[in-house]
Amino acid sequence: EDLRDLRELMRLILQRAGYEIETAADGSEALRLLRGPRADFDLLITDHHMPVMNGLELVRQLPAVPFRGKVIVFSSEIDPAVHREYHRLGVNLILPKPIRPEALRRILAQLLAAAP
Repeated sequence: EDLRDLRELMRLILQRAGYEIETAADGSEALRLLRGPRADFDLLITDHHMPVMNGLELVRQLPAVPFRGKVIVFSSEIDPAVHREYHRLGVNLILPKPIRPEALRRILAQLLAAAP
């Protein structure tokens, strides 16, 4: 998420739910984290619209990094062709923004409890 306040709000919500969180302001920063020494992330949550590297470009890069977790994409709007491309690339969920914190916690619990 490129909006700092929204990124921090999401981090607080998810930390309070017991998740360990790393945040990034854009896709290129997220990719650096995924390639870093802590490459054991279970989940990537990305916004579609971000500067430098958007969510689709980030997801396209995932096969080249050690990340093997699940992927959620948030967006206020996505073109149908982009939506299909995300699914072709193996994204687990595409969720509309905004999302209520309780709905996000429920979705994460279900997604992370599911077998890989």
